[in-house]
Amino acid sequence: MRAVRTSARAVLAVTAATALTLGLAGSAAAATATRTVTDGATTYNLSVTAPDSAAAAGQVITVTGTGFNPAQGIYVGLCVVEGAPGAAKPTPCLGGQDESGSTGASHWVNNTFGGLFANSSKFTAGGAFSAQIYVKATLDDGSVCGEDVTCAVVTRADHLDSGDRKYDVHVPISFQ
Repeated sequence: MRAVRTSARAVLAVTAATALTLGLAGSAAAATATRTVTDGATTYNLSVTAPDSAAAAGQVITVTGTGFNPAQGIYVGLCVVEGAPGAAKPTPCLGGQDESGSTGASHWVNNTFGGLFANSSKFTAGGAFSAQIYVKATLDDGSVCGEDVTCAVVTRADHLDSGDRKYDVHVPISFQ
């Protein structure tokens, strides 16, 4: 009986320590980027949160955002960035234009077509979204984030207005 209690206590202690470690790692390992833009007569306070580091070999991460214009679709993905958000189109992006949804490297948020295609969804209240994307350090062209190029988890206007830089938000990410 005593051995069973000791085993149960050991399992409980390991489980509690693991949960505590994971909880601390999860809460400490996120970065948020913000940007305020004016589109017409409306001001949007954009906010995007993503992990600040990921496995170099690749992993799925969750990206959330709020304050976006639901009338302007966006892509969420890992891209090469140069300069401040809005200075230059974030490109190239991991997975390119993944229309089939096979790589999971990008997500399309659009209130007209969201949810009708792989890796797409609609904005929720307040111009919010939550998306899962696949990220890795080496891009399709062979360049490596953090070594050859600077990469970030980004939002950018979708293909219906691809020249619009107002909705670009960059969340820096590093790879381990």
